[in-house]
Amino acid sequence: MKKNKPMALYKIIQQQGFGTRAYCQAMIEAGEVTVRGELCDDPDALFDLEDLSFTIQGQAWDYAPFVYVLLHKPAGYECSQKPKFHKGILSLLPANLRARDVQPVGRLDVDTTGLLLLSDDGQFIHKNISPKKNVNKVYHATCAEPITDDFIAQLKTGVLLKDEDETIAAVDARALSERVLELTLSEGKYHQVKRMVVAAGNHVMQLHRMSVGEYVLPEDLAVGEWRLI
Repeated sequence: MKKNKPMALYKIIQQQGFGTRAYCQAMIEAGEVTVRGELCDDPDALFDLEDLSFTIQGQAWDYAPFVYVLLHKPAGYECSQKPKFHKGILSLLPANLRARDVQPVGRLDVDTTGLLLLSDDGQFIHKNISPKKNVNKVYHATCAEPITDDFIAQLKTGVLLKDEDETIAAVDARALSERVLELTLSEGKYHQVKRMVVAAGNHVMQLHRMSVGEYVLPEDLAVGEWRLI
């Protein structure tokens, strides 16, 4: 494996999204940056990138060529870099992550809550949204009407969505309570959960995503909070 060359501190800080070259140089010269626990006020000081940790204005960060974020999405936020009608999901992240051009890995509707992944790694994004990769997504849907055995059977066997030519079946479907459905899908069609539930004779009142592939929404991650993976 090819080892990365040492990099000037100001370039490291700039690459991680903390501002322009001049701003990063000024922060370093002002004594606002420590590297591996030691103060460094030389913007041109060289550091190996492997296992590099630093603090910016007292906040700890680890160097990462790509960033992976797990967010507990609230209702009322658009999964768009240029939201039109509601607040954008990126507004919940700090400025340095936004500056790295992180993007939502797939989209959740404005009123849908739960697990949302974001990254600036194109391969990671493609892996988790491509239908060919068969990445399972698990949702909890609160339904308007009681969940019946026939309803579950339709979802597992396959339902025909409006404007679609072929039936679509859930990977799994089961009732968690009288009106709460757990639905597992491997695709990501537009409004797919809601459309499938309607096609099977019910209606979604609330929708919450629990997991995407191996990534599960942590119980201790509050609504609107995020953490690095």
